[in-house]
Amino acid sequence: MTRLLLAASAAFLLAGAAQAEPVNYAFDKTHTLIEASWDHQGYSTQRLQFTDYDGTLSLDLDTPANSTVDITFNLIDGFWVGANQDRFITHLNSGDFFETEVNPTAHFVATGFETEDGISGTMTGDLTMNGMTGPVSLDVVLNQTGETREGATKLGFTATGSLLRSAWDMGFAVPFVSDEISLFISTEVIAAQ
Repeated sequence: MTRLLLAASAAFLLAGAAQAEPVNYAFDKTHTLIEASWDHQGYSTQRLQFTDYDGTLSLDLDTPANSTVDITFNLIDGFWVGANQDRFITHLNSGDFFETEVNPTAHFVATGFETEDGISGTMTGDLTMNGMTGPVSLDVVLNQTGETREGATKLGFTATGSLLRSAWDMGFAVPFVSDEISLFISTEVIAAQ
């Protein structure tokens, strides 16, 4: 009888876990880096950080297909490229690149998640910027799970990928400045309480 009760309890717990709802998470912006990099005429690798963003992260680690990721980036004031770069940021905001007077934001919405081990996988999605939408694929690794000092669930992820900026009508100076843009994201997210 005891074995039957234990088996029934285990079955109930497993059924509950399988039907668990996705959990809402917020970016820990003090521990998040969103970066794009490119080759500059073969001389150097340049980097741009996106600093003004917000989004909805609803994650289901057991069934990633139930997850949603929806992030909007403010492009007008959301760049950081290093010291004394006002002229370059002005150029990024121009019609040669983001044309932020017309398109002040970029928007990413995940459309799919695939993983075989629950630790690494691929997130695909649609990126809208410069008035155009195109697909982006990111290789994602779950670095660690844990808790904050307050007891909230905390996750750490790294994501990498690339895109061709000309696909969003930002082909200025190609091929002297690389068309391919490498993407790097390292983030910590905290479950909403």
